[in-house]
Amino acid sequence: MYSANVMIHAATNTTTGFVYADRRMGTMMDIKGLGLEHGLSGIKHLEPCRPPPFGKSGSVHRADRVSLAPMRVSDRSTSRYIPGPWVVVLFAFAVILWIGGGASRADVFGQPLVRAAAWTCLALVVLFGTTRPVRSARPVLLLLTGASLIAAIQLVPLPPGLWQSLPGRSLYNGTEAALAGPAVWRPLAIVPSTAWNALGSLIVPFVMWCLMTRVRGVGDKHFLLLLLGLVLAGMGMGMLQFAGIPLHDPLVNGGGEVSGTFANHNHFALMMACGIALVPVWVFLDGRSPGWRAPVAVGLVLFLALSIVASGSRAGTLAGIVALGCGLLMVRRPLRRTLAPYPKWVLPALIAAFITIVVGVVILSIVADRALSINRAMTIDPGQDMRHRALPTVLSMIREYFPFGAGLGSFDTVFRAHEPFNLLKPTFFNRAHDDFLEIVLDTGLAGATLLLAGFGWWLWASVRAWRAGPGADTLLARLGSVLVLLVMAASVVDYPARTPMIMALLVIAGVWLDGIPRRADASALPESAEHL
Repeated sequence: MYSANVMIHAATNTTTGFVYADRRMGTMMDIKGLGLEHGLSGIKHLEPCRPPPFGKSGSVHRADRVSLAPMRVSDRSTSRYIPGPWVVVLFAFAVILWIGGGASRADVFGQPLVRAAAWTCLALVVLFGTTRPVRSARPVLLLLTGASLIAAIQLVPLPPGLWQSLPGRSLYNGTEAALAGPAVWRPLAIVPSTAWNALGSLIVPFVMWCLMTRVRGVGDKHFLLLLLGLVLAGMGMGMLQFAGIPLHDPLVNGGGEVSGTFANHNHFALMMACGIALVPVWVFLDGRSPGWRAPVAVGLVLFLALSIVASGSRAGTLAGIVALGCGLLMVRRPLRRTLAPYPKWVLPALIAAFITIVVGVVILSIVADRALSINRAMTIDPGQDMRHRALPTVLSMIREYFPFGAGLGSFDTVFRAHEPFNLLKPTFFNRAHDDFLEIVLDTGLAGATLLLAGFGWWLWASVRAWRAGPGADTLLARLGSVLVLLVMAASVVDYPARTPMIMALLVIAGVWLDGIPRRADASALPESAEHL
């Protein structure tokens, strides 16, 4: 008698059967039907182990036990990643957003570029995509649909009498009477052109949702790497600006500050904070030992933190601190396993060295007079900040136009009509610098309801993500939760989600956040990093 030593690797996709390796005869025999296939539906291939040792009498030892281990990604058939066509389209769209999607204004050259790219991608989806039921990221689609409906309803012309009876229209009624012109039908939005622009801007997040749901689970790791690469490219551009090199993206407005490819240094700092959250997920996403990625990650986080400080954004600094804390919290278990062989003082020492380097670079920059943005952030008087000075006026405007709102994008025009004399200045105040308040001002009760619905879904999905078991989907869902949190926190004092790049980032985060399979859809097979 003889026996063979066989190693069976379990994978997630079922195949037709097993193969028995007979080393002595050199033959291969199909043993499907022995009953094993019912218990091991995830068999992908067989890999024979070393031949069994022969004893002195020439007989074969008893066969070793059959070992069940997970199929490794390093298998020859999957060692080289070849992206599919939709992954390529998604990557190209993300790069175009990085190039021209850093401004919120409608009159910059980047807006036509990103919207043309979005419509092109949508045409590709319609012409070459297969029809499929919507199973993933439904809440994201519902929120986008709700925002589109609100914008579309605001563009429906209303009878003169109905329009004049809306809250906040008395000032404009007097203007029409003074002109003695015929009564005309007007849309709910006081400035229809800005409402049209708001509706047109939603093509970017909608196309990002279409592409993300088509590649979900196929290219997550590589898309995460691309996203991190775009953040690092923006960081490099920002550091060159900090060094005094006059780099400026011609597709966005602004300039003269450390802002990378963004028009606003606060939006740049927020993106760097999101990069800090991306780094630990990149290190531990595949479940393997971090190896060389660990020291690289420490260096990346350090440079991202320095770029935030260089931008001079106070809100960005707070976002960076939150991102660092949440990033460590997301990977606390694999990080603990990685640091287990080292003394307990290693992690506190790394954190202390990190803080020391950041503070030292800031002090050195101030002493060398190369920190104009940092000096600006330290010398701003909160009492003279227009965000605080204009807040009472903004709240008064919300009360006047509620519950129907003044119309999407109309803040600049409406604020000029309500601006008190003590706030007059040579520059204009184009945003409320609190996106939640501005959305309520623009859309009234409908927008407030949509905001509450979105916040409620984020809270529910976040609790679900942070309570889920370990796995790649769980890690991405937690990352999505953190990214949405960072954008929401920044929106309290700014308007980052009005830029196409961060608008698309919100959709990416939402798709990841909704990526944990429900119990009914969950597979009975283990995660990629767990044994069967």
